[in-house]
Amino acid sequence: MKVLVIGGGGREHAIAEAIARSPKHPEIYAVMAKQNPGIARLCKDFLLEKETNIEWVVEYTTSNKIDVAIIGPEAPLSVGLSNSFESAGIPVVGPKKEVARIEFDKAWARNFMRDNNIDGCPEYRVFSNDEGLKEFIEKLQDVAVKPAGLTGGKGVKIMGDQLADTNEAYEYAKEMLEKGEVVIEEKLEGEEFTLQAFVDGENLAFAPCVQDHKRAFENDLGPNTGGMGSYSDADVILPFMLADDLEIAKKIMKQTVKTLKDVTGVCYKGILYGQFILTKNGPKVIEFNARFGDPEAMNVLPILETDMIDVIDAIANGKLGSLDVKFAKKATVCKYVVPAGYPDDPDADKEIIFGDMGDAILFYSSVYEMDGKIFTTRSRSAAVVGIADTIKKAERIAQEGIENIIGDLHYRSDIGTEALIKKKINHMKEIRGY
Repeated sequence: MKVLVIGGGGREHAIAEAIARSPKHPEIYAVMAKQNPGIARLCKDFLLEKETNIEWVVEYTTSNKIDVAIIGPEAPLSVGLSNSFESAGIPVVGPKKEVARIEFDKAWARNFMRDNNIDGCPEYRVFSNDEGLKEFIEKLQDVAVKPAGLTGGKGVKIMGDQLADTNEAYEYAKEMLEKGEVVIEEKLEGEEFTLQAFVDGENLAFAPCVQDHKRAFENDLGPNTGGMGSYSDADVILPFMLADDLEIAKKIMKQTVKTLKDVTGVCYKGILYGQFILTKNGPKVIEFNARFGDPEAMNVLPILETDMIDVIDAIANGKLGSLDVKFAKKATVCKYVVPAGYPDDPDADKEIIFGDMGDAILFYSSVYEMDGKIFTTRSRSAAVVGIADTIKKAERIAQEGIENIIGDLHYRSDIGTEALIKKKINHMKEIRGY
């Protein structure tokens, strides 16, 4: 089988690795805007081209007689690459534009939730100009300001974190209005978790829950990033969660998939990513993404026990209901190494030396190779993943691996540590009132 991977980041490296593990020995092809050394080494062939250049991507796919494609990043989904693949008769893992909209149009996504009584929707309002904007912010007091379009995980600002008061929230919202619609939401208090699922249009196969850490610095301080690292537990849920929390989140995602088809007439086929926050009133939806998370893909794909080729085939052909998708009962910890100064003023074009990773797995993200050496760009460089029976052991493996990466770099050593997880557990106990 010939499989095409769209995208060249850490998430796509994890996807390619999972495909390469298949006993069916598939041939891997890739389209990536920048060459990822890890993906390139797994490929029979690859095309260096913007993933949003639909005409070139489809031409490359058909000329290589690709059997199935899987789309990693959100940008090609937002321009309708899945639609074009289907028109060309190419099976694809990645939702069509009409339903992928749940990620790239936050205003539409919130209205969709409200209009169809999808559980977990916070109080919000969509603004296309500043009429009533200040009054609504003053009414809610604690708010999150979200540009409606794609921002690479860095456009959302929250009061008490990046915004000092309602006036700052208003000024930031006005600034964002110059680029398009803005969603103002109530600020939700609690602990975040990610639930990802394979979807074939009707059936969902869920991966273990993951908690991502978006803040740049230790103890969840500093500016938001694309994600500095993440962890999952051997128990499917996270240490601060209850079994009921997971069931509610699953129900919301199933309801979302069904309602998307009812509303748009289009089946959702691909990956659905639910970003939730556990509040005193249960799980609420922060956002949906129409693809794997980065770094969350790197937690769940290495422990996928079912053949990734079988999963891809089941999604593309609507057969997920008859496939038993299994993940190993292992804990994982992922830590990203990033250029010094990231995200505000990253130091690019510096050499990175990767030493002995020990038992950790290395995923390249945004780097480039020249004369046999690896260099930084302005984005996250590479991720190191530890897998073990407990989070504590997985964290140790990841930490030992990342300590053997040399360069002008930064990473968070606290992700997955007992101290940080204990803090999360205590935070949820306080919120739940026990």
